[in-house]
Amino acid sequence: MGKKVEADSNGRIKIDVYPAMQLGGKPPQLFDQTRKGIVDLSWTVAGYTPGRFPKMTSFELPFVPGSAKATSMALQEYAETEMQDELKDIHLIAAHTHAPGSFHSRTKAIKNLEDIQGMKVRAPNKVMSEAFNMVGSNTVFLPVTEMPSALSKGVIDVAVLPFEVVLPMKIHELVEHHTQFKGAGLYTNTFLFSMNKKVYDSMPADLQKVIDDNSGVSLAGHIGDLFDNYEVFARKHAVDRGNSFDYIEGAEHQRWEKAMAPVTAKWIEDMNDDGYDGQRLLDKTKALINKYENF
Repeated sequence: MGKKVEADSNGRIKIDVYPAMQLGGKPPQLFDQTRKGIVDLSWTVAGYTPGRFPKMTSFELPFVPGSAKATSMALQEYAETEMQDELKDIHLIAAHTHAPGSFHSRTKAIKNLEDIQGMKVRAPNKVMSEAFNMVGSNTVFLPVTEMPSALSKGVIDVAVLPFEVVLPMKIHELVEHHTQFKGAGLYTNTFLFSMNKKVYDSMPADLQKVIDDNSGVSLAGHIGDLFDNYEVFARKHAVDRGNSFDYIEGAEHQRWEKAMAPVTAKWIEDMNDDGYDGQRLLDKTKALINKYENF
C-alpha cells in the first residue's frame, strides 16, 4: 500500500515503515499513538485494548467468520456504518481480519467435541477462552512468541492459530495433528489500520483522494485475500511434513456451535446492558459476511 500511495501521489506522499515497535511504546499503545499524532499511521490488533471497540467484537465470536477476504470486507463496511463513535478520533484506512483459526495439537488428534476435553489450549482471545472452557478444555494465556516453547515443554497441548502464524513460528514442526472447521470458521481476530486525523485533514484534496483510493473496502478485501492465499501456502508445509488433518463439519460442526452458543448469548446480553442492540449487530455482521462471500 505504501509504495502504491507514493507512486499515485508522484512522490508527494512518502511512507516510512518502522516495524517491531521501533518508534517506542508497546503494541497496546499503537492506536493511541496514531490518535495523538505520535505516529501518522499504525496497524494493530483491535483486541490489544479490550473494551475499546466493543461493537467490533461481534466478528470475534465463535463460528462467525468466513474467508479472510469476505470477513475483512464485511468488517470494513461494518466499521464505516456502525463504529463512527468508536473511531471518530482517527481516520480509518482499513479494518480487516485474518483467516479463521484452526487447532494444532501436539500428540492427540481432535476429531470431535469430546477430544478437546481436558486438553490445555492456548486461547487467542478472551471470547474464545470462555468458549473453550465451555467445552471442557483448560485455557492458557501466553504471548504468541512463547507458544513454540510452551508446546515443546507440554505447557500447552493445543495452539489455536491460523496457518499463516503456524509457519513462521514453526508450530507445524512441534505438533502432529491439525483440525480445521469447514463452513463457518472457528474464530478470527480483528485489525485496525489507522491514520492520524489531523494529518489527513491537513492534506490537500488531491492527496486525500490518493489516500481514499487506497483505503476502504477494496483495501480490506486485498489484505484479506493476502491472508487467504498465504494460509494455503503455509498449510502446505504441514502437509509436506506428513502431519495429520481432520475436519469438523456437518452434524459435528453443529455440536460445537451449540456447545459454544452460550458465549454468543452472553455477548448479546452484555451488549444490550451497555446500551447496544447486540442481536442486531450480530445479525448485521453475519449478513455482511454472507454478502461479501457471494460478492
